Amino acid sequence: MKTVVVGLSGGVDSSVAAYLLKKQGYNVVGLFMLNWEENDENGNCTAEQDFEDVKRVANKIGIPYYTVNYAKEYKERVFKYFLEEYERGRTPNPDVLCNKEIKFGPFLHHALELGADYIATGHYCKRVDRDGKVYLYKSHDKNKDQTYFLNQLSQEQLKYTLFPLADIDKTEVRKIAKELGLVTAEKKDSTGICFIGERNFRKFLKNYIPASKGKIVDLKGNILGEHDGVMYYTIGQRRGLNIGGKDGYNNDRWFVVDKDVKTNTLIVNCGECPEMYSNACVVTEFNWITDKMNEPFYAYAKFRYRQPDQKVYVNIIDNSTIRLEFEKKQRAVTLGQFAVLYSEDGMCYGGGKIDKIIN
Repeated sequence: MKTVVVGLSGGVDSSVAAYLLKKQGYNVVGLFMLNWEENDENGNCTAEQDFEDVKRVANKIGIPYYTVNYAKEYKERVFKYFLEEYERGRTPNPDVLCNKEIKFGPFLHHALELGADYIATGHYCKRVDRDGKVYLYKSHDKNKDQTYFLNQLSQEQLKYTLFPLADIDKTEVRKIAKELGLVTAEKKDSTGICFIGERNFRKFLKNYIPASKGKIVDLKGNILGEHDGVMYYTIGQRRGLNIGGKDGYNNDRWFVVDKDVKTNTLIVNCGECPEMYSNACVVTEFNWITDKMNEPFYAYAKFRYRQPDQKVYVNIIDNSTIRLEFEKKQRAVTLGQFAVLYSEDGMCYGGGKIDKIIN
Protein backbone atom coordinates (compact mmCIF):
# COMPACT_ATOMS: atom_id res chain seq x y z
CA MET A 1 0.00 0.00 0.00
CA LYS A 2 1.46 3.35 -1.04
CA THR A 3 1.58 6.22 1.43
CA VAL A 4 0.41 9.75 0.62
CA VAL A 5 0.99 12.72 2.90
CA VAL A 6 -1.81 15.24 2.34
CA GLY A 7 -1.34 18.91 3.11
CA LEU A 8 -4.38 19.58 5.30
CA SER A 9 -5.11 23.31 5.55
CA GLY A 10 -8.33 23.19 7.54
CA GLY A 11 -10.38 23.89 4.41
CA VAL A 12 -12.93 21.79 2.58
CA ASP A 13 -10.78 21.07 -0.50
CA SER A 14 -7.87 19.41 1.30
CA SER A 15 -10.34 17.60 3.59
CA VAL A 16 -12.10 15.94 0.66
CA ALA A 17 -8.79 15.30 -1.12
CA ALA A 18 -7.65 13.26 1.89
CA TYR A 19 -10.92 11.32 2.00
CA LEU A 20 -10.81 10.50 -1.73
CA LEU A 21 -7.25 9.17 -1.48
CA LYS A 22 -8.17 6.93 1.46
CA LYS A 23 -11.17 5.68 -0.52
CA GLN A 24 -8.80 4.85 -3.41
CA GLY A 25 -6.78 2.59 -1.10
CA TYR A 26 -3.82 4.77 -0.16
CA ASN A 27 -2.34 4.94 3.32
CA VAL A 28 -3.13 8.60 4.04
CA VAL A 29 -1.36 10.83 6.55
CA GLY A 30 -2.47 14.42 7.20
CA LEU A 31 0.10 17.18 7.69
CA PHE A 32 -0.80 20.71 8.76
CA MET A 33 1.71 23.42 7.82
CA LEU A 34 2.10 26.44 10.09
CA ASN A 35 3.58 29.09 7.80
CA TRP A 36 2.77 32.31 9.66
CA GLU A 37 2.87 33.03 13.38
CA GLU A 38 0.85 36.16 14.08
CA ASN A 39 -2.59 37.02 15.38
CA ASP A 40 -5.12 38.81 13.21
CA GLU A 41 -6.53 42.29 13.91
CA ASN A 42 -8.82 40.89 16.60
CA GLY A 43 -5.99 39.12 18.42
CA ASN A 44 -7.05 35.69 17.19
CA CYS A 45 -4.62 33.12 15.82
CA THR A 46 -6.44 31.83 12.74
CA ALA A 47 -3.98 28.94 12.47
CA GLU A 48 -5.25 27.54 15.77
CA GLN A 49 -8.80 27.35 14.46
CA ASP A 50 -7.62 25.79 11.22
CA PHE A 51 -5.66 23.14 13.11
CA GLU A 52 -8.71 22.35 15.24
CA ASP A 53 -10.63 21.75 12.00
CA VAL A 54 -7.79 19.58 10.70
CA LYS A 55 -7.97 17.42 13.84
CA ARG A 56 -11.74 17.01 13.52
CA VAL A 57 -11.52 16.11 9.83
CA ALA A 58 -8.65 13.63 10.34
CA ASN A 59 -10.49 11.91 13.18
CA LYS A 60 -13.70 11.77 11.14
CA ILE A 61 -12.14 10.10 8.12
CA GLY A 62 -9.78 8.02 10.23
CA ILE A 63 -6.27 9.14 9.37
CA PRO A 64 -3.30 10.18 11.54
CA TYR A 65 -2.28 13.83 11.48
CA TYR A 66 0.75 15.92 12.37
CA THR A 67 1.77 19.55 12.32
CA VAL A 68 5.00 21.10 11.12
CA ASN A 69 6.25 24.67 11.50
CA TYR A 70 7.66 26.38 8.40
CA ALA A 71 7.31 29.96 9.63
CA LYS A 72 11.08 30.55 9.48
CA GLU A 73 11.37 29.20 5.94
CA TYR A 74 8.33 31.19 4.89
CA LYS A 75 9.77 34.49 6.10
CA GLU A 76 13.10 33.80 4.42
CA ARG A 77 11.85 32.44 1.11
CA VAL A 78 8.48 34.11 0.54
CA PHE A 79 7.86 37.09 2.81
CA LYS A 80 11.27 38.66 2.11
CA TYR A 81 10.52 38.56 -1.63
CA PHE A 82 7.03 39.96 -0.97
CA LEU A 83 8.42 43.03 0.81
CA GLU A 84 11.22 43.60 -1.70
CA GLU A 85 8.77 43.61 -4.60
CA TYR A 86 6.45 46.09 -2.89
CA GLU A 87 9.38 48.38 -2.11
CA ARG A 88 10.16 48.38 -5.84
CA GLY A 89 6.60 49.49 -6.58
CA ARG A 90 5.65 46.15 -8.07
CA THR A 91 2.73 43.87 -7.25
CA PRO A 92 3.98 40.43 -6.14
CA ASN A 93 2.09 37.18 -5.93
CA PRO A 94 3.38 35.38 -2.82
CA ASP A 95 0.91 32.50 -3.30
CA VAL A 96 2.90 31.33 -6.35
CA LEU A 97 6.18 31.41 -4.45
CA CYS A 98 4.62 29.75 -1.40
CA ASN A 99 3.73 26.74 -3.54
CA LYS A 100 7.21 26.50 -5.02
CA GLU A 101 9.22 27.22 -1.87
CA ILE A 102 7.08 25.77 0.94
CA LYS A 103 4.25 23.43 -0.05
CA PHE A 104 6.29 21.68 -2.71
CA GLY A 105 9.66 22.40 -1.04
CA PRO A 106 10.26 21.60 2.65
CA PHE A 107 6.83 19.96 2.89
CA LEU A 108 7.64 17.54 0.04
CA HIS A 109 11.09 16.78 1.46
CA HIS A 110 9.63 16.16 4.91
CA ALA A 111 7.01 13.78 3.49
CA LEU A 112 9.62 11.80 1.57
CA GLU A 113 11.77 11.56 4.69
CA LEU A 114 8.74 10.09 6.48
CA GLY A 115 8.71 7.37 3.83
CA ALA A 116 5.84 8.71 1.73
CA ASP A 117 5.49 7.77 -1.93
CA TYR A 118 3.58 10.95 -2.77
CA ILE A 119 2.27 14.18 -1.38
CA ALA A 120 -1.18 15.53 -2.27
CA THR A 121 -2.97 18.86 -2.04
CA GLY A 122 -6.48 20.18 -2.52
CA HIS A 123 -5.53 22.19 -5.61
CA TYR A 124 -7.86 22.11 -8.59
CA CYS A 125 -5.55 20.93 -11.38
CA LYS A 126 -4.70 17.74 -13.23
CA ARG A 127 -1.57 15.63 -13.45
CA VAL A 128 -1.00 13.80 -16.75
CA ASP A 129 1.86 11.29 -17.12
CA ARG A 130 3.12 10.90 -20.68
CA ASP A 131 6.41 9.91 -22.35
CA GLY A 132 8.22 9.69 -19.03
CA LYS A 133 7.28 13.25 -18.06
CA VAL A 134 4.63 14.81 -15.82
CA TYR A 135 2.37 17.45 -17.39
CA LEU A 136 0.22 19.96 -15.52
CA TYR A 137 -3.25 20.49 -17.00
CA LYS A 138 -6.24 22.59 -16.06
CA SER A 139 -8.78 20.89 -13.82
CA HIS A 140 -12.26 19.71 -14.77
CA ASP A 141 -13.72 22.68 -12.84
CA LYS A 142 -12.44 25.53 -15.01
CA ASN A 143 -13.95 28.13 -12.68
CA LYS A 144 -11.77 26.89 -9.79
CA ASP A 145 -8.69 25.85 -11.77
CA GLN A 146 -5.51 26.73 -9.83
CA THR A 147 -2.74 25.88 -12.29
CA TYR A 148 -1.94 29.62 -12.35
CA PHE A 149 -0.57 29.34 -8.80
CA LEU A 150 1.47 26.22 -9.65
CA ASN A 151 3.34 27.67 -12.63
CA GLN A 152 6.72 27.53 -10.85
CA LEU A 153 6.72 23.80 -10.11
CA SER A 154 9.39 21.49 -11.49
CA GLN A 155 9.27 17.98 -12.91
CA GLU A 156 10.82 16.71 -9.69
CA GLN A 157 8.11 18.32 -7.56
CA LEU A 158 5.25 17.17 -9.80
CA LYS A 159 6.59 13.61 -10.01
CA TYR A 160 5.76 13.11 -6.32
CA THR A 161 2.43 14.97 -6.29
CA LEU A 162 -1.18 13.82 -6.63
CA PHE A 163 -4.18 16.09 -7.23
CA PRO A 164 -7.32 14.19 -6.12
CA LEU A 165 -9.69 17.03 -7.13
CA ALA A 166 -8.62 16.98 -10.79
CA ASP A 167 -11.90 15.67 -12.16
CA ILE A 168 -14.59 17.00 -9.82
CA ASP A 169 -16.03 20.45 -9.31
CA LYS A 170 -16.38 22.53 -6.18
CA THR A 171 -20.09 21.81 -5.80
CA GLU A 172 -19.36 18.09 -5.68
CA VAL A 173 -16.54 18.64 -3.17
CA ARG A 174 -18.89 20.43 -0.76
CA LYS A 175 -21.53 17.76 -1.31
CA ILE A 176 -19.07 14.99 -0.39
CA ALA A 177 -17.94 16.90 2.72
CA LYS A 178 -21.55 17.44 3.79
CA GLU A 179 -22.46 13.77 3.34
CA LEU A 180 -19.44 12.80 5.45
CA GLY A 181 -20.38 15.31 8.14
CA LEU A 182 -17.04 17.12 7.91
CA VAL A 183 -16.75 20.33 9.92
CA THR A 184 -15.26 22.04 6.85
CA ALA A 185 -18.25 21.32 4.59
CA GLU A 186 -19.68 24.83 4.79
CA LYS A 187 -16.43 26.61 5.66
CA LYS A 188 -15.85 29.74 3.63
CA ASP A 189 -13.00 29.61 1.12
CA SER A 190 -9.92 31.47 2.29
CA THR A 191 -9.25 34.74 0.49
CA GLY A 192 -6.63 37.45 0.54
CA ILE A 193 -2.89 36.93 0.55
CA CYS A 194 -1.85 33.44 1.63
CA PHE A 195 -0.31 34.41 4.97
CA ILE A 196 -2.37 37.37 6.13
CA GLY A 197 -5.81 36.29 4.96
CA GLU A 198 -8.64 38.78 5.28
CA ARG A 199 -7.41 41.83 7.12
CA ASN A 200 -6.58 45.49 6.48
CA PHE A 201 -3.74 45.18 3.97
CA ARG A 202 -2.44 48.74 4.33
CA LYS A 203 -2.34 48.49 8.10
CA PHE A 204 -0.47 45.20 7.84
CA LEU A 205 2.07 46.48 5.30
CA LYS A 206 2.81 49.61 7.34
CA ASN A 207 4.26 47.36 10.05
CA TYR A 208 7.03 46.35 7.66
CA ILE A 209 7.49 49.08 5.05
CA PRO A 210 7.34 52.76 6.06
CA ALA A 211 4.94 54.55 3.73
CA SER A 212 5.20 58.20 2.76
CA LYS A 213 2.43 60.31 1.32
CA GLY A 214 2.92 61.75 -2.14
CA LYS A 215 1.22 63.49 -5.04
CA ILE A 216 -1.55 62.11 -7.20
CA VAL A 217 -1.27 63.66 -10.67
CA ASP A 218 -3.03 63.31 -14.01
CA LEU A 219 -1.25 62.44 -17.25
CA LYS A 220 -0.31 66.09 -17.76
CA GLY A 221 1.19 66.40 -14.29
CA ASN A 222 -1.64 68.39 -12.71
CA ILE A 223 -1.85 67.70 -8.96
CA LEU A 224 -5.19 66.16 -7.96
CA GLY A 225 -4.63 64.97 -4.43
CA GLU A 226 -2.43 62.98 -2.07
CA HIS A 227 -1.85 59.23 -1.80
CA ASP A 228 -0.87 57.17 1.26
CA GLY A 229 2.09 55.41 -0.42
CA VAL A 230 2.48 54.24 -4.02
CA MET A 231 3.04 50.64 -2.86
CA TYR A 232 -0.64 50.35 -1.94
CA TYR A 233 -1.92 50.92 -5.47
CA THR A 234 -1.92 48.78 -8.58
CA ILE A 235 -2.43 49.58 -12.26
CA GLY A 236 -6.11 49.75 -13.21
CA GLN A 237 -7.26 50.30 -9.61
CA ARG A 238 -10.21 52.66 -9.23
CA ARG A 239 -11.15 52.33 -5.56
CA GLY A 240 -9.54 54.13 -2.66
CA LEU A 241 -8.20 57.10 -4.62
CA ASN A 242 -10.43 59.65 -2.82
CA ILE A 243 -10.17 62.20 -5.59
CA GLY A 244 -13.86 62.92 -6.11
CA GLY A 245 -15.23 65.34 -8.67
CA LYS A 246 -12.80 67.83 -10.19
CA ASP A 247 -13.54 70.90 -12.26
CA GLY A 248 -12.50 70.53 -15.87
CA TYR A 249 -12.90 66.74 -15.90
CA ASN A 250 -15.87 64.58 -16.86
CA ASN A 251 -17.83 62.62 -14.27
CA ASP A 252 -16.11 59.32 -15.04
CA ARG A 253 -14.25 57.22 -12.46
CA TRP A 254 -10.56 57.73 -11.80
CA PHE A 255 -8.11 54.92 -12.55
CA VAL A 256 -4.47 54.32 -11.65
CA VAL A 257 -2.46 54.44 -14.89
CA ASP A 258 1.11 54.31 -13.56
CA LYS A 259 3.25 54.95 -10.50
CA ASP A 260 6.72 56.43 -10.13
CA VAL A 261 8.51 54.97 -7.12
CA LYS A 262 11.51 57.30 -7.43
CA THR A 263 9.40 60.46 -7.16
CA ASN A 264 6.69 58.78 -5.02
CA THR A 265 4.04 59.88 -7.54
CA LEU A 266 0.78 58.18 -8.44
CA ILE A 267 -0.46 58.84 -11.98
CA VAL A 268 -4.19 58.60 -12.67
CA ASN A 269 -6.71 59.35 -15.39
CA CYS A 270 -10.40 60.20 -15.41
CA GLY A 271 -11.89 57.28 -17.32
CA GLU A 272 -10.31 54.49 -19.33
CA CYS A 273 -7.40 55.57 -21.53
CA PRO A 274 -4.86 54.06 -23.97
CA GLU A 275 -2.12 54.33 -21.34
CA MET A 276 -3.85 51.56 -19.35
CA TYR A 277 -3.43 49.10 -22.23
CA SER A 278 -0.37 47.35 -23.58
CA ASN A 279 0.65 45.42 -26.71
CA ALA A 280 3.37 43.19 -25.27
CA CYS A 281 5.43 42.37 -22.20
CA VAL A 282 8.76 40.82 -21.30
CA VAL A 283 8.63 37.93 -18.83
CA THR A 284 11.74 36.95 -16.87
CA GLU A 285 12.65 33.99 -14.65
CA PHE A 286 10.31 31.88 -16.77
CA ASN A 287 9.95 28.35 -15.43
CA TRP A 288 9.36 25.68 -18.08
CA ILE A 289 7.43 22.86 -16.42
CA THR A 290 8.40 20.47 -19.22
CA ASP A 291 10.93 20.93 -22.02
CA LYS A 292 11.81 24.50 -22.96
CA MET A 293 10.48 25.67 -26.31
CA ASN A 294 13.22 26.92 -28.64
CA GLU A 295 11.17 28.41 -31.48
CA PRO A 296 8.45 31.11 -31.38
CA PHE A 297 4.95 29.71 -30.92
CA TYR A 298 1.35 30.71 -30.23
CA ALA A 299 -0.06 30.10 -26.77
CA TYR A 300 -2.71 31.34 -24.34
CA ALA A 301 -1.74 33.48 -21.37
CA LYS A 302 -3.15 34.59 -18.05
CA PHE A 303 -1.70 37.75 -16.52
CA ARG A 304 -3.70 37.34 -13.32
CA TYR A 305 -5.77 34.61 -11.71
CA ARG A 306 -9.27 34.03 -13.10
CA GLN A 307 -8.53 36.08 -16.23
CA PRO A 308 -9.89 34.43 -19.41
CA ASP A 309 -7.09 33.02 -21.56
CA GLN A 310 -5.55 35.57 -23.93
CA LYS A 311 -3.93 34.53 -27.21
CA VAL A 312 -0.26 35.55 -27.44
CA TYR A 313 2.74 35.02 -29.70
CA VAL A 314 5.73 33.83 -27.68
CA ASN A 315 9.24 34.91 -28.65
CA ILE A 316 12.11 33.12 -26.92
CA ILE A 317 14.82 35.56 -25.78
CA ASP A 318 16.98 33.22 -23.68
CA ASN A 319 16.65 30.22 -21.34
CA SER A 320 14.43 32.06 -18.86
CA THR A 321 13.23 35.18 -20.71
CA ILE A 322 10.39 35.47 -23.20
CA ARG A 323 8.51 38.27 -24.91
CA LEU A 324 4.74 37.99 -25.31
CA GLU A 325 3.00 39.81 -28.19
CA PHE A 326 -0.71 40.18 -27.44
CA GLU A 327 -3.30 39.37 -30.11
CA LYS A 328 -5.58 41.92 -28.39
CA LYS A 329 -4.38 44.83 -26.28
CA GLN A 330 -4.40 43.95 -22.60
CA ARG A 331 -5.68 46.15 -19.79
CA ALA A 332 -3.65 46.75 -16.62
CA VAL A 333 -0.89 44.20 -17.09
CA THR A 334 1.10 44.66 -13.88
CA LEU A 335 4.81 44.48 -13.09
CA GLY A 336 5.68 41.74 -10.63
CA GLN A 337 2.65 39.60 -11.37
CA PHE A 338 3.03 36.25 -13.13
CA ALA A 339 2.31 35.57 -16.79
CA VAL A 340 1.35 31.92 -17.18
CA LEU A 341 1.21 30.12 -20.55
CA TYR A 342 -1.13 27.36 -21.71
CA SER A 343 -1.65 25.23 -24.80
CA GLU A 344 -5.05 25.19 -26.48
CA ASP A 345 -5.99 21.96 -24.69
CA GLY A 346 -5.16 23.35 -21.23
CA MET A 347 -1.59 22.18 -20.64
CA CYS A 348 0.41 24.64 -18.54
CA TYR A 349 3.82 25.39 -20.09
CA GLY A 350 4.90 27.32 -16.98
CA GLY A 351 5.19 30.96 -16.01
CA GLY A 352 7.42 33.87 -15.04
CA LYS A 353 7.40 37.38 -13.66
CA ILE A 354 6.21 40.32 -15.77
CA ASP A 355 9.30 42.52 -15.87
CA LYS A 356 8.57 45.04 -18.63
CA ILE A 357 5.36 46.31 -20.18
CA ILE A 358 5.29 47.61 -23.76
CA ASN A 359 2.54 50.09 -24.67
